Amino acid sequence: MFDYQGNFQTAVAAVRNEGRYRVFADIERTRGNFPCATYYSGDGPREITVWCSNDYLGMGQHPDVTDAMRTAIDKVGAGAGGTRNIAGTTHFHVLLEHELAELHSKEAALLFTSGYVSNEATLSTISHILNDCVILSDELNHASMIEGIRSGRSAKLIWRHNDLEHLEELLRELPLDRPKVIAFESVYSMDGDIAPILEICDLADKYNAFTYLDEVHAVGLYGAEGGGIAQRDGVSDRIDVIEGTLGKAFGVMGGYIASTSAFVDAIRSYASGFIFTTALSPVLVAGALASVRHLRQARELRERHQERAATLKTMLGAAGLPVMPSVSHIVPLHVGDPVRCKAVTDFLLERHDIYVQPINYPTVPKGTERLRLTPSPLHTDDHIAALIDALNEAWAVLRLQRAA
Repeated sequence: MFDYQGNFQTAVAAVRNEGRYRVFADIERTRGNFPCATYYSGDGPREITVWCSNDYLGMGQHPDVTDAMRTAIDKVGAGAGGTRNIAGTTHFHVLLEHELAELHSKEAALLFTSGYVSNEATLSTISHILNDCVILSDELNHASMIEGIRSGRSAKLIWRHNDLEHLEELLRELPLDRPKVIAFESVYSMDGDIAPILEICDLADKYNAFTYLDEVHAVGLYGAEGGGIAQRDGVSDRIDVIEGTLGKAFGVMGGYIASTSAFVDAIRSYASGFIFTTALSPVLVAGALASVRHLRQARELRERHQERAATLKTMLGAAGLPVMPSVSHIVPLHVGDPVRCKAVTDFLLERHDIYVQPINYPTVPKGTERLRLTPSPLHTDDHIAALIDALNEAWAVLRLQRAA
């Protein structure tokens, strides 16, 4: 007889042996007290400070968002009641799609249940619609983009990360009239670097390529209205498709694309990941709508966020800690080993009530394991000072290298 459970246990054991087994932290966020939360450990609950949340601006706690969700559930109930095609399109969905299209200066937008699904469904569907398509993918693209490209079964070329010369070499070898899609991100979430969007658009124009930009770690955070790096750099009109999330800076849940009406209608009509899944709860959509509307006017909050990130980087460097170069709000701290990375995060949580999740392979390449710190506008100087003190102690006790 085949030993099913034994095989599953062996697979998990392999992950444990490499030191990259992931443990969920049982935490409960406290409304109105971000970035603090309650951690439920074996010794009972205690308050911790969270330093790794993707709720970059604390909008999941904002009164505008929670009030909108409370009003929505009182008005329409909990769930959407079906797929978007069958009774699941509520007025909240329509309003949010209009708002997102306006945010990105596009004709239309389409909601998905997550950013992962929006990438996977859209990129795979592009491949099916565009005959003989080739997708040129940045080597550090997110797993959802990679899976969407793989599912579409189109030809794929991988270009070295942010390497314009390599991208042009690949484009030059393709026939001008062959459909080709350049798929890339704006802010890369593990290193915190930013794509040269303008130059990529220039290459797309030169070689007749279609552009697909993942802005999940930038929407809400950059640009005059929070439209992302493309909006900040004044090139939104040159991007064919912008993909974003509602679960990071907007603080709720869901994903979306924004593009021309024709493109959005095609994805809506062909993407299995959209057609055959229950629509987002109108309660979530109402919260996301309130968050988008608020952040379009919240320039000072974005400025405060950038200041907090810059302050943290400066203090980490001054302390001699191995902060990795980053031009965005992402603050990576190099460790370089999965076992030691987990040891650092355990030390911070158990000794100092500071929660940071270790970032190990396959999220980052082996040998580049790190802490990924995400300061928010609500992290105070005292929070930063306490983190620096705790990290200094961890590096000394665990005898970690300070050179990145």
